[in-house]
Amino acid sequence: MRGPGTFASEEAPGEPAAPAGRRDGGHVADGRGEGLLQRADRNMLELLQELRVAQTGVQILFAFLLSLSFTDKFQSIDAFQRWTYVVTLLLSVVTAGLLVAPAAVHRVTFRRGLKAETVQAGHRLFTAGLATLAFTLVGAVLLVLDVAVGRSFAVPAAVGVAVILLGLWFVLPLPLLRRARAADDEGQGPPPGDRGRAAVPHADG
Repeated sequence: MRGPGTFASEEAPGEPAAPAGRRDGGHVADGRGEGLLQRADRNMLELLQELRVAQTGVQILFAFLLSLSFTDKFQSIDAFQRWTYVVTLLLSVVTAGLLVAPAAVHRVTFRRGLKAETVQAGHRLFTAGLATLAFTLVGAVLLVLDVAVGRSFAVPAAVGVAVILLGLWFVLPLPLLRRARAADDEGQGPPPGDRGRAAVPHADG
């Protein structure tokens, strides 16, 4: 019988969670008392929840950019501002595509026994989407400030926004990753994408 908060895997309906320390299909269950499939289910739910947060911001930004082209002020912008708008609008479309892609991949691979691989692919797509989202926000800031207060302030402000976003989203987690690699695994097992390596028992048992 499943405890609260566990989800039945689409690949193996009705399969109970493996006890901690037991091997589940050649893989060691993690410290949560869940097997590989249960862990992949949990990771997918966490990924989808994070995607909803990012997608909401992208949708609002995309709607804002679309509305700009229909304003009277848009007709008087110069060539630099117009190309900044075009590039930023296209980046917002690419960002939306990358952030929706994990859900689309999940639909296409549904019930194919590829949940762990789907989670790993979704992780990569989400990371790429965050990168394009950062550049989209920078482009929007550059465009708005250039029109509002002039290029001499807009350019350094946009560069500052780029540094802040890249630092918060990509540089800040690096010490955590280095610390995790240096620390012992503590029984939590490999990430979903490491199924092949996890299938081979370690020499120390």
